[in-house]
Amino acid sequence: MKARIGIIGTGWVGTSVAFSTLLAGHGRELWLHDTRAAVAEGEALDLTDGAAFYPPCEVRAVPLAQMRDADVVVLAAGRNGRPDESRLDLLRDNARIAAGMGVALKGFAGIVIVVTNPVDVLTRVVQAASGLPPERVMGTGTLLDTARLRERLAVRLGVATQSVHAQVVGEHGDSSVPLWSGARVGGTALRDWPGWQAEDEAALTQQVRRAAYEVIQRKGATNHAIGLVTAELIGCIVNDERRLLPVSRVQDNGVALSLPALVGAAGALEATAPAMDRAERAALVASSDLLDRAFGSLAG
Repeated sequence: MKARIGIIGTGWVGTSVAFSTLLAGHGRELWLHDTRAAVAEGEALDLTDGAAFYPPCEVRAVPLAQMRDADVVVLAAGRNGRPDESRLDLLRDNARIAAGMGVALKGFAGIVIVVTNPVDVLTRVVQAASGLPPERVMGTGTLLDTARLRERLAVRLGVATQSVHAQVVGEHGDSSVPLWSGARVGGTALRDWPGWQAEDEAALTQQVRRAAYEVIQRKGATNHAIGLVTAELIGCIVNDERRLLPVSRVQDNGVALSLPALVGAAGALEATAPAMDRAERAALVASSDLLDRAFGSLAG
């Protein structure tokens, strides 16, 4: 099924999401909105000029109210992080925007994908402000962290990225939790892989956590990888693929963080905690507590 896809925010991230989504062919219509109306219109015109090179899709700028008629809405509005600024440092600036978008989407019948950072806390903000069921408001969460982990493991081991099966849960941020105990290369447990050493885990954890900072220090923002991640997530929804993906949603304890969830046309369903060792479980609890405190700080 091809869908009507809306993107709110046409900065670095929103335009990368739009570009990746068009190339993937997930939409029959792609709607762009930004408080800078001329920028949204310009991006729509620019993307339309390339229509010969992607599957048929009408691209246009629309008013915010029209987003309520979309099947999937991506929230990419907000400011980017600054060099050496954590995602949680963005919280107050972007929470106000996210809450406003949530209110605008009250009664929305589709799926909301939150991309703006800090994505976990803002997923909770949007879900609370919109009143939508938790399964229909998801953040990109640790999908990108997981992709980064797999890429770096593949390079370290000299295998294809597709042969690495590992995931990151918890916060999309400095308290993220790579699940080393369950990581596999093909059918082999990573910790049984020839030459693998325990100290590699700490080093690669830091590489994954620092990845965004390294990009921001050099070019000012991250956008291409998260654009690809978001387009993949849109495809899972519009095609009802029912894939288990580590996306952020409000969990049973009321905190929004990433756990593997069954993602399809109905949203992010049946989130479950995968097998973890004791240290990983403790780290996930700490990550959850950190995110809960961050959300609570908004009331102050």
